[in-house]
Amino acid sequence: MAAVVAATRWWRLLLVLSAAGMGASGAPQPPNILLLLMDDMGWGDLGVYGEPSRETPNLDRMAAEGTLFPNFYSANPLCSPSRAALLTGRLPIRNGFYTTNAHARNAYTPQEIVGGIPDSEQLLPELLKEAGYVTKIVGKWHLGHRPQFHPLKHGFDEWFGSPNCHFGPYDNKARPNIPVYRDWEMVGRYYEEFPINLKTGEANLTQIYLQEALDFIKRQAQRRPFFLYWAVDATHAPVYASKPFLGTSQRGRYGDAVREIDDSIGKMLQLLQDLRVADNTFVFFTSDNGAALISAPEQGGSNGPFLCGKQTTFEGGMREPALAWWPGHIAAGQVSHQLGSIMDLFTTSLALAGLTPPSDRAIDGLNLLPALLQGQLMDRPVFYYRGDTLMAATLGQHKAHFWTWTNSWENFRQGMDFCPGQNVSGVTTHTLEDHTKLPLIFHLGRDPGERFPLSFASTEYQEVLSRIAQVVQQHQEALVPGQPQLNVCNWAVMDQAMFTCRRETASSPQSQLER
Repeated sequence: MAAVVAATRWWRLLLVLSAAGMGASGAPQPPNILLLLMDDMGWGDLGVYGEPSRETPNLDRMAAEGTLFPNFYSANPLCSPSRAALLTGRLPIRNGFYTTNAHARNAYTPQEIVGGIPDSEQLLPELLKEAGYVTKIVGKWHLGHRPQFHPLKHGFDEWFGSPNCHFGPYDNKARPNIPVYRDWEMVGRYYEEFPINLKTGEANLTQIYLQEALDFIKRQAQRRPFFLYWAVDATHAPVYASKPFLGTSQRGRYGDAVREIDDSIGKMLQLLQDLRVADNTFVFFTSDNGAALISAPEQGGSNGPFLCGKQTTFEGGMREPALAWWPGHIAAGQVSHQLGSIMDLFTTSLALAGLTPPSDRAIDGLNLLPALLQGQLMDRPVFYYRGDTLMAATLGQHKAHFWTWTNSWENFRQGMDFCPGQNVSGVTTHTLEDHTKLPLIFHLGRDPGERFPLSFASTEYQEVLSRIAQVVQQHQEALVPGQPQLNVCNWAVMDQAMFTCRRETASSPQSQLER
């Protein structure tokens, strides 16, 4: 692609990175890239982040041998938009993974939505192939389930997993169970060929996903560089774990799932070391959004000291655990206070491959290598979108809320609580509140729980408001929204031959938008 430099520019990056592995031909080879994306795992779920049961020894060791990011963010508080942002390096409002059905509504890709990642977007695996990478996704795709959105149409060479989450079981007469694929072939469905026992929580899926990863690493370790995107979903309700892990955690079934994931990651890192490719493999661990407190405590995680959880643009919904590991390159035991974003994984991965991001579109991700390798900190804002609405922005230690909302009174009275036990007057509201004229501003260093907004009359408030307002204005003036892909009953994304608006309405779009 014209926007991507040739892989020969790897020599330049080689000087910056100090060393790189040598391929069989003796030519310098870019590092392997392993991205570990969790599903609904919270900031407070790892021992290294303060979880008191300390049941993540492998991830804690990964942090001790690499870099921990305490200030790392998703691009959206929901699965599909966050994953689209990771693989495109662009905010969901740019890549089309949002809805205009209603103001500030969350949306994802259930079976009824037929939108997906547009062909116009350039995904990370597509670009990495230009530098000779072999690419594989294991687990949840969530960027569209129709053939034109298939992972193998967007740069992946291999896939084992599902286009959607493991909801169900469904009645096949009215709605089929969600399929599982190996490459182009459907090899079964959740709750059928791939059973999940909702009563006990037993499922063998994490072990299957682990074996897929280990087999791929073994095949590729001494060949071409590989990109492995391991996107498991055991920590998304209904949570599950295999029999050896059930009942082993102090945190219940959710903890069982976390323990099995931690064990699996430990096996992957050990394999890299056994194959002597650890020093030529960049590994990054994070989550797609905050813990789903609506499912807690038995089926949801912890967001530590932060306010609320998944679905919200408070810190609990979008601040994620994040660890980087690259022996011999990233110094052990580091903590980086760089404001990071899941979109940075796109840009950083391209830099590792000796590539530059596409120049014909806005890219929101930063290259984290200066922070990781040289300890440099870069100024950058973090934008918190919900649907089509910019809800908040962080600059430095200050966060300004332009809109606040948890969920509707109707949903709340039905038992959907995104902030259980957390009620901040005028902040955790059940009506969409407009603060655009006088934003609520918090200092996240002094007040990580977003409980005490700065006084409107204070000098600090006035100075911060001026700086954030300028950044937001520049962002909004340059913003070109993408075609929305997650709308219900919008013929721009609905296939009239297969779906009708009547059918979409009957399937409760409100629940689809708010899950």
